[in-house]
Amino acid sequence: MIRKAGPGDLAALVALEAGFPEVDRFDRRTWRRLLAGRTVTLVHESEGMINASAVLLFRQGSDIARLYSISVAPVARGRGLGARLLSACEEQAHLQGAARLRLEVRSTNSSALRLYDAAGYRVIARLESYYPDGEAALRMEKFLIAPSDGAP
Repeated sequence: MIRKAGPGDLAALVALEAGFPEVDRFDRRTWRRLLAGRTVTLVHESEGMINASAVLLFRQGSDIARLYSISVAPVARGRGLGARLLSACEEQAHLQGAARLRLEVRSTNSSALRLYDAAGYRVIARLESYYPDGEAALRMEKFLIAPSDGAP
């Protein structure tokens, strides 16, 4: 089941992130801020356990939503959760009025790049030394609403 996260999910979200390299994980303070801000956090819950999450950011006055994070627990990978969560994020962004969804991904994260490519995202920029460890990121984007060709 995919649902919106709330403050009661804080401990489970921190636990989910604990399995990732320190440079890529959110700590309790960051999760608290994200759950209280202009964000939407979606989680996949199965048998009472949160095994995947995604964070969407929205800026007032912008038609671009940003997928800030998507995480799937190592034990839950290979089940299509990432694709389902990504689809739910696109739907949520569209419901919030976004015409496009953007994200940044490590240039070496081949599994994430395959996921985004299969979902119709395209690379729009390469950002050198984007991550704290110096790795480059690829900025990707997908139109959630087809751009107008000027036809009535």
